[in-house]
Amino acid sequence: MERLLDTYGDQLISAFWTTIQLTFWSTIGSLIWGTLLASMRVAPVPILRVFATWYVNIVRNTPLTLIVVFASIGLYQNLGVSFAPEHAPTFIDDNNFRLAVLAFTVYTSAFVCESLRSGINTVPVGQAEAARSLGLTFTQGIRLIVLPQAFRAVVAPLGSVLIALTKNTTIASAIGVAEASLLMKTMIENEADQLFVVFAIFAIGFMVLTLPVGFLFGYLGKRLAVMR
Repeated sequence: MERLLDTYGDQLISAFWTTIQLTFWSTIGSLIWGTLLASMRVAPVPILRVFATWYVNIVRNTPLTLIVVFASIGLYQNLGVSFAPEHAPTFIDDNNFRLAVLAFTVYTSAFVCESLRSGINTVPVGQAEAARSLGLTFTQGIRLIVLPQAFRAVVAPLGSVLIALTKNTTIASAIGVAEASLLMKTMIENEADQLFVVFAIFAIGFMVLTLPVGFLFGYLGKRLAVMR
């Protein structure tokens, strides 16, 4: 193991740093889009409810690999959609990274939406009715009264979604993003006699990333739980 760490140490740090960045930016995007989807699912406008329902059902039942590959082949190669300056020397790497973030956001937001919707269902209906009686619009009521309580109710489930997202970032290797999974494949090819050691290194790496998140969200879930 020491030889592998000496040989691939810098690459391991770079690969896991890319994994962390993928998780961070995808988490932000998923929370924003997932919150909007959850709001649409409980909105009084039928077309918004139908759109959000269909979106969640379709995306949750679509393989993540298919979404990631479509982001690269469908959006960039066929439609010419890019998210980086094409004249930049790192265009391919930057564009693939941002396409992967988009794909993870599209996929994970469906699970964030369902977690939040379950949290919204824990908020007593009387509070939303009281907000309307005070003259608040639906948007104001859900933003100021319902969603803050819903988030507190689903801290632990959102932590599970984040952990799943961290592990799902390994699929970004399908479009050439230099994250941990891609480096693991390279190490397996070059160090076939150290197969179990390579697996152990990456298993420990992902445990270091996910276990603290699980403990943190478990603690916050108990700390921020809404008393009913």
